[in-house]
Amino acid sequence: MAATLRRLTNTSSFTVLQEKLENWHRDYHVFSCEQNLNRCCELIELTAKIQGQLFAILNLAAAEGGQYAGVDTLKTRLLPWLGNSFSISRPSVTDDTSMQLIQDSAEKDRQLRELSCSHESDMKKMEVQLISTRLQLDSVTAELVDVQKELEETKRKSATTLLATEDEILQLKSDLRSANERLEIYKRKLEALDDYERQIRLLKDEVSYLNTEKAMLQERLVRSRSPSPLPRLSRSSSPPRNGSPTRAQLTNSSRYARLVSSFSDLYAVERLEAQSLLRRYIHNMANLSMLLFICCCESFQRAKLDYRKFKLRVRKTLSSHIGPESLEDAAVDYIVKNLDLYDVQSSVNDVINAMNLNLQISFPPEVDLSLISDLIRETCRVAFAMQTLDPPLDLAFASDGELYNDTKYRRSFDSEFTAPLVSYHVWPALVEGNTVVVKGEAVTRRAALWSRSRSRSVSPLRSRSLRSH
Repeated sequence: MAATLRRLTNTSSFTVLQEKLENWHRDYHVFSCEQNLNRCCELIELTAKIQGQLFAILNLAAAEGGQYAGVDTLKTRLLPWLGNSFSISRPSVTDDTSMQLIQDSAEKDRQLRELSCSHESDMKKMEVQLISTRLQLDSVTAELVDVQKELEETKRKSATTLLATEDEILQLKSDLRSANERLEIYKRKLEALDDYERQIRLLKDEVSYLNTEKAMLQERLVRSRSPSPLPRLSRSSSPPRNGSPTRAQLTNSSRYARLVSSFSDLYAVERLEAQSLLRRYIHNMANLSMLLFICCCESFQRAKLDYRKFKLRVRKTLSSHIGPESLEDAAVDYIVKNLDLYDVQSSVNDVINAMNLNLQISFPPEVDLSLISDLIRETCRVAFAMQTLDPPLDLAFASDGELYNDTKYRRSFDSEFTAPLVSYHVWPALVEGNTVVVKGEAVTRRAALWSRSRSRSVSPLRSRSLRSH
């Protein structure tokens, strides 16, 4: 019995049982349900083994006391406990084997504790590394925030600088546009001043001519009133009637200046009014400028044709004319005196019909060219009156793609000033023979001219006009 009690003491079974209970209590909430059940069964088995050994010691102790020794203790303590339906079966293994199992279990528990300590040490090291990594991450995050702030500040400064630069560019463009507009105004004023000087020179020439004519007439009057012994000689010495100028010849200079001024007013007044009326329907300035340019050219052509027809009728009417001037001079003089007989409305209708059939211009079908009848009417009147001058005034020949001539045209403000060819015309030039009297206006660009001309399409209105004709 003493040997059995010694083995039980050496194995420290109750100590192992207590440690297992403490470990299970500590890790109860960490383990799963299966792990907790396994741990409980393991403790029950260990408790059964210890109880088996205690019952063996109890049996040995009772045998050593004799037949009746310890009977009272067994009756008062063991039997009531067994009467509470507690039963235990003797283990199927020997005591030595049971002790060996307890020792193995204790060794495993020790290994588990060592592993747990090692695991806890590793966990602490990993926690330390994690804390260090988090500190590094926080430092890197702080640096990243600082870099982002610097980047935002740089972007803001760059945006401010860019906005300032754009404002300066816009201001410079505005100043350049204003300067170009002022330059254009000064050029027009200079051209108007040249026109005024030309008109003044022409008026001075006309005044000089009229003064000379007045002196000649006064001299003739004095000679006719003074007594002369040879009246036939004095009569024959007077200038022949064939050399006396007609009214058209006398007023040629003044009419020339007036008509040149009227042509300039057509560009500055009537053209701009017509452009404002058509701008509501035609938004492309190039097409609008070409339409007004062709309108002016068509008006001049129609007025010249009507002038020739009107002159033929006057010559036919004055075929029996007898006078000092020739029939041609008499016809021109009659036309100058009766310019109001010119049927300008018929010319306006012919110009509108011709423009509806012109394939060079394009405009929406809702546009009625009668909107610009005022421009056509005034242009026809000026062109008709210019044919009575000697020599007559006419428009310079113009064609898209021609070489730009600085003596005939001035460039429009939106032109490319280095382009050598004319893209399209804004206003024709007025010429007297080969001399340019008033410059026209043209747009020069480097864009492909022929692709633009091929892309032109006939408007629906003019297509209907073509079918109707």
